[in-house]
Amino acid sequence: MRLLLPVILPILAGILLLVSAKAGENRTVRTGILVAALAAELLLVVSALAAGGAVELGKLTDTITIRFQIDGISRLFAALTSVMWLCVGIYSISYLSHEEEESRFFGFYLIVEGVLIGLDFSANLITMYVFYELMTLTSLPLVLHERTKAAVMAGLKYLFYSVAGAFLALFGIFFLAGVCRNLTFTPGGVPGILAGNRTLLLVSVCCLLIGFGTKAGMFPLHGWLPTAHPVAPAPASAVLSGVITKSGVLAVIRVVYYVVGPDTIRGTWVQTVWMVLALLTVFMGSMLAYKEQVFKKRLAYSTVSQVSYVLFGLSLLQADAFVGALSHVVFHSVIKNGLFLVAGAVIVQTGWTRVGEMRGLGRVMPKTLGFYTLLSLALVGIPPASGFISKWYLATGALASETGAFAYAGPAVLLVSALLTAGYLLPVTIQGFFPGQEFDDRELRERNLLGKEPSVLMLIPIGALAIASLILGCFPGWLIRCIQAVAETVL
Repeated sequence: MRLLLPVILPILAGILLLVSAKAGENRTVRTGILVAALAAELLLVVSALAAGGAVELGKLTDTITIRFQIDGISRLFAALTSVMWLCVGIYSISYLSHEEEESRFFGFYLIVEGVLIGLDFSANLITMYVFYELMTLTSLPLVLHERTKAAVMAGLKYLFYSVAGAFLALFGIFFLAGVCRNLTFTPGGVPGILAGNRTLLLVSVCCLLIGFGTKAGMFPLHGWLPTAHPVAPAPASAVLSGVITKSGVLAVIRVVYYVVGPDTIRGTWVQTVWMVLALLTVFMGSMLAYKEQVFKKRLAYSTVSQVSYVLFGLSLLQADAFVGALSHVVFHSVIKNGLFLVAGAVIVQTGWTRVGEMRGLGRVMPKTLGFYTLLSLALVGIPPASGFISKWYLATGALASETGAFAYAGPAVLLVSALLTAGYLLPVTIQGFFPGQEFDDRELRERNLLGKEPSVLMLIPIGALAIASLILGCFPGWLIRCIQAVAETVL
């Protein structure tokens, strides 16, 4: 029961909020339900992760069960999900205060959290796939929330790409089931899986990598990210980028390291294809972000690039690279949630959506821009901020991976991407704090924008995430040790 409660509670609370939207409940009740559910969920997740264990929910067939189990990977992803969901949820109370239908957003927001925890707790490939599909369907209303034509078109694109990727993954599962009927997650891979048809096994893994890579924004099925983020509310954009994309990463980890095993694809054409697609996505995403002028879309292209840092690290099948990949999952989630919350605060306070409009932003929102700068430096990888730690492990892991040209191409692409990241993030800080002597703030005074910071409920989560991005870089030891313990079991 302890493993079921973190899944059931937010789903029930979300349904209650959806019902209250029709019943006309007042805002205090709605926000009270949201905060209580998020706080209780965090406690339930911590309790479940501490207790561990497994539970079987039922059988789909004689050999296929719906089952939850706690292991090292589920601890990392479930803890990250619940903490980020609480931070962004608190921010959304103020961000959506002007919305007439905030109950609908809050309701689906909580439901998605329950589904994600179910995904994190999944003990086999079938259970994970069920919750993976549910995640797409329940998160779609977050993209559609504004109900404008652009939001509807973005929602349809999100749905199309997600379903296409999921169907490709389903084909891979069917092929994989033909090779091995045991799809239970086992560190290092299911025993005896290499006894089957190796060609069919490699084809199934390739389908699964590209299919699940869709949610992680990996080329060629990355197009939903830059379309969905600009039209979704900032809290939705934050969790889409910072948390939901990581569900694709989790699925890839489960397939490679817990079902087929890293030795199955090491040195094969599948590993080569995976590394090529990951590095291509890193470079392409950074270039597109550098050229993009719409602020939230720039951050979306950045996510395309940064999440593929993780995929590249995983594709190397090497211990240090694995540590770098999983630490980047945590660091990127903290940083990108914070950056999207900053973007939302700028939009709410000023109405500015394009980078070119943000000259002199430091006179409007100095604290917010300061937090943005700290988050940006962390994403670039400037020590001692957190991004430096994960990129260091990724680079050293690549050099030690014995993957031929990729051992050197990987660090080179990561370095170029870091320079491009500085090129598309830091100009906002420079032009915001130092607009130049010729800058005239008359328009800012006329619009009463000088010193117009967002509300405390918006500023505190932004500040907490910015400070966390620094603290995690200064004191990464505990996280690195946890990930190294997982790496020892799967490699």
